[in-house]
Amino acid sequence: MIDLLATFVAVAAAANFSKVARAQRVAVSSVARAIDALEADLGTKLFHRSSRRLILTDAGELFLPRAGAMLAELASARDSLANLGTEPRGVLTVTAPALFGRQHVAPVVIDFLRQYPLLEVELHASDEIVDLTERRVDVAIRIGALPSSDLVATQLAVIHRLVCASPEYLARRGRPATPIELLAHDCLTVASPPVPPGWWCFAGVNRDASLAVRGSLRSDDTTVLLQAAVAGVGIVHLASWAVSDPLASGRLVSLFPDARSPSKVAAAIHAVRLPGRSHTVKAQLFIAHLRKAFGAPPYWDRALRNPRS
Repeated sequence: MIDLLATFVAVAAAANFSKVARAQRVAVSSVARAIDALEADLGTKLFHRSSRRLILTDAGELFLPRAGAMLAELASARDSLANLGTEPRGVLTVTAPALFGRQHVAPVVIDFLRQYPLLEVELHASDEIVDLTERRVDVAIRIGALPSSDLVATQLAVIHRLVCASPEYLARRGRPATPIELLAHDCLTVASPPVPPGWWCFAGVNRDASLAVRGSLRSDDTTVLLQAAVAGVGIVHLASWAVSDPLASGRLVSLFPDARSPSKVAAAIHAVRLPGRSHTVKAQLFIAHLRKAFGAPPYWDRALRNPRS
């Protein structure tokens, strides 16, 4: 993926396959295949191509700075390691929200350890928001809006929320045609504040305010809400990273796939770290590994665009 990103950035700068091919000393067809492979992986076209011109699409324009940032962060981490003159070693402490940590961070940690066998990772999967200084945490994964702080934050992905229900629930209760019809359905909600950003909010609906949905189950645990939705108890409004697997397997159905949260409640997933720590190099290296593994857009959103046949 890193080689594909580098080729994409080079082609965007040169606006020409031939120039990039000469610079990389490869055939023009190799450059074209690299762009084709990246577009297939992302599920979208990055360039408008013609015999005379090669220009970025809207998606390409949006993706270019993210690709450049990923390459720059990886290069920075590698340079830092080169300056140390040694293989990274020691303990790296990471925290992540429980469900996200199990589903998406743990596989990255396993791959990271394969690549850097002298490192050890202490991974805490918990919904507790920890103080990085007090707990000696090197990298924390935070989901939602970030408060102002001295932490160095790197955005990993934008959050998209999806309204989902099981086929069993829809067969029993019917399928709502619009978000406003959710008011007549069993909706699975949080038991106590704070309410997650964008919770039951839809652009252009109810003046962009949260719908006052109700249901038979409330919980502060995302895993409980997800399990209840799969079991047919009610409808959930969860982030795409949480529901991508049951959607792909057919255990859940997306009811309003094109609905979006109002722009004022846009949220993202970030990796945060303390500046000036002795473990900065290892933290940067791990964050770069996370960005490479997740991709842009993240693989869970790409899977929903290109479902398995």
